[in-house]
Amino acid sequence: MSAIFDTQNQHLPMRFASYNINNRITYGSVIEKENTIFLTDIGKDYGYDLCHWIKTGALDKLIAIARNTEISYREKEVVYLSPILSGEKIACIGVNYANRNAEYKDNSDVPKYPSLFLRYQDSFTGHKENLVRPPESNQLDYEGEIVIIIGKPGRRIPENKAFEHIAGLTLMNEGTIRDWVRHAKFNVTQGKNFEKSGAIGPWMVTADEIKDYTNLTIETRVNGEIRQQDSTINLMFSFAYIISYLSTFMTLKPGDMISTGTPNGAGARFTPPIYLTPGDIVTVEVPEIGILKNGIEDEILL
Repeated sequence: MSAIFDTQNQHLPMRFASYNINNRITYGSVIEKENTIFLTDIGKDYGYDLCHWIKTGALDKLIAIARNTEISYREKEVVYLSPILSGEKIACIGVNYANRNAEYKDNSDVPKYPSLFLRYQDSFTGHKENLVRPPESNQLDYEGEIVIIIGKPGRRIPENKAFEHIAGLTLMNEGTIRDWVRHAKFNVTQGKNFEKSGAIGPWMVTADEIKDYTNLTIETRVNGEIRQQDSTINLMFSFAYIISYLSTFMTLKPGDMISTGTPNGAGARFTPPIYLTPGDIVTVEVPEIGILKNGIEDEILL
C-alpha cells in the first residue's frame, strides 16, 4: 500500500500510535479516510520509538515528517500497543470527579489534595486487545479515564505554565481488580497492577489538537450500555493543578503518563455489583481523542 493523502486543502488531526506489525514494534501517524483507518510506519525509516520524539523535544519535527509519509497499513493489519512504551512513570489520580467522590458516602467531603497511586506498563494492553481477568478474582472492573502525556520536563511547575508541559492526550481503561484493591490495610497497588488488566490507547492526540482541557466529555460503555458519562468541567482537581501538584515532589519527565480520574458508574457501584466477564466489550470515548475498545478474556494458566 502506498499513498500520501493531500494535506494541503484539509487539516488532518495529528494522532500517533505504537503498534506491532509482523512481530516488529513500530509507530506512525493515524489517518482516517472514507471510514477506514490507516497507519504510517515512521519507525521503519527513522527508528527510535514514539517516546523518543517527545523526550528530545522534537514532536514538531515528527508532525512534519508525518504529513509527508506514505501510509503503510490498514488498521486491521496491526496490533495496537500502548502509545507510550518507554515513559518512566504512570501516575493515576483517584476519585477526582465530584460525582465519583459523592459515591463514598462515609467520606465524601471534598479532599484537600488528590489521591495518587502508580501503575506499571505491563498492567496495560492496547486498543482492540482483550483485558485479562486473572484466576485470583472475578471482580475485574472498568474505569474510563483521560490520560495526560508529559512533553516537557519540570519540577514545581506553576499551574499557569502546566499546559506547556503537555505533549498530548490518550485514553485509559483503568481496569481494577476490586477485591485486591482492599487486599491490604492502606494501599491499592495490588488491585491496580494485574498484568493486562487495563488498556491505554488507541493513540496519542497532540496537544495542539485540544482546544479546551476543561470541557472534555468522557463516556464509558459496556456492551453498548452507557455506564459512565461526565465532563472534565466537573473535576475537583484540574489538569493544570494535577501537573503542578505532582511536580512538587517528583520531576515530571517526557513520556510520563498521568491518568486524571474516572467518573461515577463503575461496576462495583451497582447493587449487586456488575463486574466484567469474558465476551464483554468496553469502550471509552472522548470525541476529541477517539475510542478505546477492549474485550475481556480469562487468563490461561500454563
